[in-house]
Amino acid sequence: MNGITLMIIAIVVLGAGYLVYGRWLARTWGIDETAPTPAYTQEDGVDYVPADTNVVFGHQFASIAGAGPINGPIQAAIFGWVPVLLWILIGGVFFGAVQDFASMYASVKSKGKGIGSIIEMYIGKTGKKLFLLFCWLFCILVVAAFADVVAGTFNGYAPDGATIEANGAVATTSMIFIGEAVFLGMILRYGRLNKWVNTVIAILMLVAAVALGMKFPMYLTQTTWHYIVFAYVFIACVVPVWALLQPRDYLNSYLLIFMIAAAVIGVFVSNPDVNLAAFTGFSVDGQMLFPILFVTIACGAVSGFHSLVSSGTASKQIKNEKDMLPVSYGAMIMESMLAVIALICVASFAGGEAANAGLVTQPQIFAGAIANFLEAVGLPWNLTFTLINLAVSAFALTSLDSVARIGRLSFQELFLDAED
Repeated sequence: MNGITLMIIAIVVLGAGYLVYGRWLARTWGIDETAPTPAYTQEDGVDYVPADTNVVFGHQFASIAGAGPINGPIQAAIFGWVPVLLWILIGGVFFGAVQDFASMYASVKSKGKGIGSIIEMYIGKTGKKLFLLFCWLFCILVVAAFADVVAGTFNGYAPDGATIEANGAVATTSMIFIGEAVFLGMILRYGRLNKWVNTVIAILMLVAAVALGMKFPMYLTQTTWHYIVFAYVFIACVVPVWALLQPRDYLNSYLLIFMIAAAVIGVFVSNPDVNLAAFTGFSVDGQMLFPILFVTIACGAVSGFHSLVSSGTASKQIKNEKDMLPVSYGAMIMESMLAVIALICVASFAGGEAANAGLVTQPQIFAGAIANFLEAVGLPWNLTFTLINLAVSAFALTSLDSVARIGRLSFQELFLDAED
């Protein structure tokens, strides 16, 4: 087995899932392109703000992905590539994408309300309060976990005190991203420019941020980054979405698309070998395939957190009901593709090459493998490794402020009635 074969299988299955099953769901449930969406009927300039499809898609994709579809398949690879691939494809098409689409559909059809308010309408206030309390506590836990991931990614110092140039470059670029996002938000809201002009501006900003980040790496300790990240989260969860969330996700979407496109090209050019066994058994090193496989591969197949993003933030930005399918179902299909790429990455390193190269964490393994693939195209390994790490940090940072906003919305919903 080789990487190209796995990639072709994934493209065919996931593409067919979207074009056939996804469109069938949209037709069956009913999409009204003429109906005003909550982004317009409930517009408040803070959470309910209409946005173009590509902007909302970028927000949805980056928010639901995080580091999950990268970490999960790499951890679950101990069971072999066959069960990992099967669960990603089956789970993504028939479980994850359906859940995400259903959550967004229910929210958009219910004035953009979150799952908690929808529970109140059909089950009762007790069910709503229990769910929202759990959701709020869950969001606090996720914020803490993702803040640690982001701070670790930005940490400029190794345990021996040496500086880590790649982390420093990623940190600088990410900070520049935030400043550029605010400026781009002003352009998108008040400039009224053609979407292609906005696209060119966004890409130029992206290139400038990456170039400046690699030229001027920022070296701060992990503890310092914890304080900075928590301050950022506090601000990001309350400012209007058009001022930070939408434009930053717009910038990130191009970075993330570049990462996935580069990875696919790298696989087709280098055609890495799949050095993993097809199946290693139902129990490996004391880990049972059920439930470990399905717990580790959550975001790449199905994750309850996705429903919170679909109904908590993205549903309030949908301009037209027809956008729900590509934004929700489509983003999940793209995430499953990312999970397959992660599987190919770890499979190419199954002979122990990652440890020998000093690549220990899952994001490092992912970035190192893609850098190896793209060396066949002629791209410098260090440049590619830094860019992929940057893309992974963009995932984590987007998930961080999205879950913080969801936590804030969940806390608000605790004190509101469904009809409010």
